Amino acid sequence: RAGEAIRKLASLTPRTATVMRGESEAAVPVEDVAPGEVVVVRPGERVPVDGEIIEGHTSIDESMLTGESIPVDKEPGDMVAGGTVNQQGMFKVQATRVGADTALAHIVRLVEQAQGSKAPIQRLADVAASYFVPAVLAIAVAAFVGWRLAGAGVAQALVNAASVLVVACPCALGLATPTGIMVATGRGAELGVLIRGGEHLERLSRVDAVILDKTGTLTRGMPSVVGYRAVLSLGPREALRLAAAAEWGSEHPLGKAIVEEAVRQRLDVPMPTDFRSVPGRGVLAQVDGHQVAVGTLSFMSELGVSLGASAVSSLERMEERGETAVAQAVDGAIAAVYGIADQLRPESAGVVADLFGLGLEVYMITGDNPRTAAAIARQVGVPDDHVMAEVLPNAKADHVALLKRRGLAVAMVGDGINDAPALATADVGIAMSTGTDIAMEAADITIVGGLQRLPSAIRLSRATLGIIKQNLFWAFIYNAIGIPLAALGVMPPVYAGAAMAASSVSVVSNSLRLRRFD
Repeated sequence: RAGEAIRKLASLTPRTATVMRGESEAAVPVEDVAPGEVVVVRPGERVPVDGEIIEGHTSIDESMLTGESIPVDKEPGDMVAGGTVNQQGMFKVQATRVGADTALAHIVRLVEQAQGSKAPIQRLADVAASYFVPAVLAIAVAAFVGWRLAGAGVAQALVNAASVLVVACPCALGLATPTGIMVATGRGAELGVLIRGGEHLERLSRVDAVILDKTGTLTRGMPSVVGYRAVLSLGPREALRLAAAAEWGSEHPLGKAIVEEAVRQRLDVPMPTDFRSVPGRGVLAQVDGHQVAVGTLSFMSELGVSLGASAVSSLERMEERGETAVAQAVDGAIAAVYGIADQLRPESAGVVADLFGLGLEVYMITGDNPRTAAAIARQVGVPDDHVMAEVLPNAKADHVALLKRRGLAVAMVGDGINDAPALATADVGIAMSTGTDIAMEAADITIVGGLQRLPSAIRLSRATLGIIKQNLFWAFIYNAIGIPLAALGVMPPVYAGAAMAASSVSVVSNSLRLRRFD
């Protein structure tokens, strides 16, 4: 029953796939599909591989990955995951990851590894068990000798010694922790919380503070340009065209937002030369003979660009609205300012309130300037003194370490490549499944489907540790009572055997209560 979660996940992958071989279709075992092959998926079928749609439009039920029951519309160029269900039209998908490399297979492996892992509290049971057997043997011998010295016959002394051996139950001690971990990690997978091991589950139950990265965690991670203003005489469209060209090679979400705005306006964006990215600051590039810089206000100051009163006024208004302000300079003079906003996740404010309700300190960390960061923090309910603003990517881990030095057990929640060091530094690193592979590799726990699962993950960890402590307590109490009773002759072997079995069953049954956790 504890392994039911793994069996359910594994059963989501279909056994066969319809593959295009030349102009015809062929049904082949899913393990025989190779990356690059084209797979046909019809309505009602499960997608057999991870891949990119190359033909057809459809709606996909992704609830097994995201927990969202509403189907997601897909078109050519969109990615689909193996195990999801095709709701409507037929489509063709080019396989990118197959078999053991798919996202679903990765989830199954994570759960299997977690269920086989040990929590630190298991060490207590292991140490107790290492002394338990020699102690029981010594007590059994002492019981035999004691009864013989008291005048009992050999048969009675042997029966009482045997009762000690039968009633003694190291099984309950051995099962106390692993059954709890196994059931909890399986239930977590069903709820969209993928836990790498028992150690991380136990650490999560003891966290005092949670640091939430803003972009991609509290927000959707899809920023867009919501307003911009040209300062130079070259005009807003020309300024945007040059800015988009400079950002063309950037992987930063803000840079991508500027490029997407230029594409939306159907501007003819030239290719830049001499592109240079300054992490946490901005970019520099040569575009059509102009030196173009796009980035933060501090980046403009470093370049010696004077903003001017008009640009500063526009930037301040953008920041007060919670927008990220980005400045653009052309040939050393301020050219335009951009307001870029990332839509908050609808569940963010509720999640922050839940975390406070669990008695945790909640912090928000971002590279945004303090004014923009404070505006976002107010919307989600994070106190002003718990906002970490203007934090460069390589400094996030330092802020985590600072809280740890204050004696706090820290959980870091993020989704980007720049969050990976902080995730690894934290006592518990938690990655959003919508983030990068690097972030998820650095994390101890991955949340699938939405930030609202974070409080559930913490409650599950606390419930699990409580169950494990109950198991260990009753296992110790059982042996502390049962062994003396058997040694004193109060408990015959038949009753001792029944009591021993009952103790193991009670531990397992108590752990199975976690399957009803919600």
